[in-house]
Amino acid sequence: MDNKAEVREFLMSRRAKITPEQAGLPAGPNRRVAGLRRTEVATLADVSVEYYAKLERGAIGGASSSVLDAIARALLLDDTERTHLFDLARAADGIPLSGRPRRRSTKNAISRPSLHWVLNTITDGVAFVRDQNQDLLATNELGRAFYAPLFGAGGRTPNLARFQFLDPASRDFYPDWELFAEMCVAIMRAEAGRDPNDKGLQDLVGELSTRSDVFRQLWGAHDVRTHGTGTKRFNHPVVGELTLAYEELIITADPGCVLMIYTAEPGSPSAERLRLLASWAATGSIAAAPRQETSNTTGSPGRR
Repeated sequence: MDNKAEVREFLMSRRAKITPEQAGLPAGPNRRVAGLRRTEVATLADVSVEYYAKLERGAIGGASSSVLDAIARALLLDDTERTHLFDLARAADGIPLSGRPRRRSTKNAISRPSLHWVLNTITDGVAFVRDQNQDLLATNELGRAFYAPLFGAGGRTPNLARFQFLDPASRDFYPDWELFAEMCVAIMRAEAGRDPNDKGLQDLVGELSTRSDVFRQLWGAHDVRTHGTGTKRFNHPVVGELTLAYEELIITADPGCVLMIYTAEPGSPSAERLRLLASWAATGSIAAAPRQETSNTTGSPGRR
């Protein structure tokens, strides 16, 4: 990935999103752009117009932390966007991982028995390990049942991004497909900023850009995000709609890998459906089990 192009497109896209009113500036007449002008960003960041223009052209190498902080404040960057800007600057300085330990092979995570033991102790929630390339490396029993549409008939390592953009089944599995697509790409963007020389991620981005117009459009938006915590809706082909809370935990022994856990609110319809899914997974009859009937009175819209 071209670092200068990444810096240029990121800064320009952030500047275009900020209106003068949001930045506390008078809009004035005859504005040709909806966002801020370069001169306005330079003024807000207390740097010269010439220097900011140089940064926006992609020449960010050597920029000090104080300057980067000032640019982040001027552009109203959130924490994830600020971190991304710093990652791009460190990459320009030849420090692509921003001081993080170098990533080990994902084979370490897959083969380590203790990690699988941890996953298997989680029985009431969906638990899985994914890497920076969106590969699904390991799951607990409920996780494999939950992601049955993604695993399919087996073969290559299941990949959340390929499923999202290349498998039509994802539009049934994710009721909020557009939101999931934006999240997926923004997470991948943040990972690319942390390690722009990751060959696996480069290849994945190239593949998806070639095969998916939606991915290519979202990738060009330069939005970034981290996962952390939140709530998602799923439409499982066996048990129907599930509303699950998620927590993302960093695996310090394997930089780049995270442990994701999905759980349902106790006593909710989703919790009951997770228990049903776990029961089918344990008996080995999940593929043959009939789909649960749903109705609006139970809180599930029964969407496909």
